[in-house]
Amino acid sequence: MPSRKRARVDAAKETEEDLPQREKRKKWQNKHRALVFCARGVTFRARHLMKDVQTLLPHSRTDTKLDRKEKLPIINEVCEMKNCSHCIFFEMRKKKDLYMWISNVPNGPSAKFLVENVHTMDELKLTGNCLVGSRPLLSFDPEFSGAPHLQLLKELLIQVFSTPHYHPKSKPFIDHTLHFGFLDNRIWFRNYQIVEEGSSLSEIGPRFVLNLIKIFDKSFGGATLYQNPNYITPNTHRQAARTEAAYKYKKRVQANVMREERRATEASAESPDPLEDLFQTH
Repeated sequence: MPSRKRARVDAAKETEEDLPQREKRKKWQNKHRALVFCARGVTFRARHLMKDVQTLLPHSRTDTKLDRKEKLPIINEVCEMKNCSHCIFFEMRKKKDLYMWISNVPNGPSAKFLVENVHTMDELKLTGNCLVGSRPLLSFDPEFSGAPHLQLLKELLIQVFSTPHYHPKSKPFIDHTLHFGFLDNRIWFRNYQIVEEGSSLSEIGPRFVLNLIKIFDKSFGGATLYQNPNYITPNTHRQAARTEAAYKYKKRVQANVMREERRATEASAESPDPLEDLFQTH
């Protein structure tokens, strides 16, 4: 009998402890999830950036690396198996160029970016700090309210990076903000801690810059809604750098040739020495 009473008391305690979690699940209405993963062949820095993004999003899920031989639309099936409505996908070309896909699965739209100036949290070692799983405030540059393609990107970023209210893995605190700035036709991502004492901000990390390439009407493909006219491919940048280096080398070689010719001309144009034939011996 005492054991039965003890079991009933323990069951009542467990029921009381699970009550807040049950209430939280009842209030959890927005149940969207974001799948964050990458393709095979990414470098360590890209992998660390992906881990940082997963840490910032409590509602994120992960999966094994995608084979590079697979077509991108297969990601829609992976998201469906993982019960995810949004996706952040990283892929790398030539071990140099990192690309990020942000997509609304399965109907779109989706956007492809070139990721530049990557700095992970381990590299920066900044003084800011926040609670793991806390819900962030999203801050956008006023430029996102202007052009139609920026308004579309703003809505897409809000859906992906905003943590749903009462999410089971989220904490009921707002102690950091994600800022999306727009400068030089690029999106600048920053993560700041909200310091309560002085109402100031302290950067946490990571840092990266998104250079928009295209916006598609479907998930990972479809018709092109917008193409960035200011986008220059990394191959074009490298080709221009090689051309400039070759031009500098060519100018340096031409300068050396001209200097040698000038010295030879000056040596032949010198006046003869009047005493050259004075001490000749036969």
